[in-house]
Amino acid sequence: MSTQGAENRVYIKNGQIVNHDKTFKADVYIEDAIIKFVGPAADITVPGGVRTIDASGKLIIPGGIDPHTHMQLPCGDAVTVDDFYHGTKAAVAGGTTMIIDFVLPNKNESLIEAYDKWRSWADPKVCCDYALHMGITWWSKSVSDEMGILCKELGINSFKSYMAYKGLYQLVDSELLDVFERVRSLNAVAMVHAENGDIIAKNAERLLAKGITGPEGHELSRQEEVEAEAVHRACILAHQVDCPLYVVHVMSKSAGIEVARARERYRGKYIYGETLAAALGTDGTHYRCQHFGHAAAHVLSPPLRPDKTTPEFMIKLLASNDLQTTGSDNCTFNKEQKELGLGDFTKIPNGINGVEDRMSIVWERGVHSGLMDPCRFVAITSTNAAKIFNIYPKKGRIANGSDADIVIWDPQATRTISKDTHHHACDFNIFEGQTVHGVPEYVLVRGRICVENGELRVTKGFGRFIPTPLRPPFVYDSIDGKQEQGEGEGQDNLAAAI
Repeated sequence: MSTQGAENRVYIKNGQIVNHDKTFKADVYIEDAIIKFVGPAADITVPGGVRTIDASGKLIIPGGIDPHTHMQLPCGDAVTVDDFYHGTKAAVAGGTTMIIDFVLPNKNESLIEAYDKWRSWADPKVCCDYALHMGITWWSKSVSDEMGILCKELGINSFKSYMAYKGLYQLVDSELLDVFERVRSLNAVAMVHAENGDIIAKNAERLLAKGITGPEGHELSRQEEVEAEAVHRACILAHQVDCPLYVVHVMSKSAGIEVARARERYRGKYIYGETLAAALGTDGTHYRCQHFGHAAAHVLSPPLRPDKTTPEFMIKLLASNDLQTTGSDNCTFNKEQKELGLGDFTKIPNGINGVEDRMSIVWERGVHSGLMDPCRFVAITSTNAAKIFNIYPKKGRIANGSDADIVIWDPQATRTISKDTHHHACDFNIFEGQTVHGVPEYVLVRGRICVENGELRVTKGFGRFIPTPLRPPFVYDSIDGKQEQGEGEGQDNLAAAI
């Protein structure tokens, strides 16, 4: 291949490319934000004036895709401190080059008006590309109609329903069936926050009456079986109407087993599971800390689990393809905001950090520990999300024609995570003090070098909104009988994880 002069040209040589399905030695040439060449050095003539990066001893991997963030999210009397600038800046620093955020309409608010609001917040600020999921926080014919407009005109293909947050977002089973049926009619992807909101409300009332008001009450009110029951029910509801279902933030062993069993029951079709960096990198023993600020900083829903064997168990579910993706659920609040729940754990704003540290936490707990190989790491941090939400191979792969979202990953380098050095706007880090292997030496966002040897250089508004088309083949081909498994490769292995 011979290249002509152009702007934004980068040549990466001597690296080891890692995609989800194979790893091989090759050079990469980038021009105008697109990968133009992947292959041996002998097959390309590189012109003068091109920025050359020597990736000897390093891995060349697809930029991370975080399928679960909440930037600039209004939450009662608080708004998350990571807006779309600070949040995507932190993402890029950690090797994530695309996020998928959630639009959450208020009850009775137009979905399209909420979508427009999120776009107006995000477009001027994002440092990397982003897409949007839509929350279904109430149900009516107008919601159903607007779902069609969002899919066909506005680039949305995924809709999240809530089984928790009674009186706010929670839908009853009949409404969930209606939502799933509508999603299926659109060839879109249903998502669910799976916790039993009725049980949680009853438990919270009982605990507060007993004088249990601190953060420990949060986990006590919504223990593992409360999550697992809802996961089991959601999978059955979706299957009744032939609808693919993506279960967000699977946080417990019991819930993970329910996802794995559903995938086994439906032969790899319909059901996809996501866990979080938080579930892999820390645990729920922090809720017992006597310091309110420390304990409250770990509050999210579903909560971290006090069973210290949970992180390794969740990694094994990811390694065995019983879970498919790793998100962050980045939803950050500062100390003063968390203190809104002093004296009543139900009023603690729910949310933690994770978008910056997700990639390194997964590498440390998965690859460095020997529980998965680098190809699986790429699958669960990038490629599977790209496939499920139908942006593959534009995203999630090092290949000719793909966007030049690339990370040059140093598997041997280490860093110590701290609130004092992270790029979030929040004043706490749930991974504080952990030393992790696996560090992004370079991060390229659509061909632009945004991280170089630890130095971060991002531009507000450089990111673009990426539409997510309907009918992801990765999801729908298996349902329609065009391939045997929803994943298209690899067998689920519940026994190996358990």
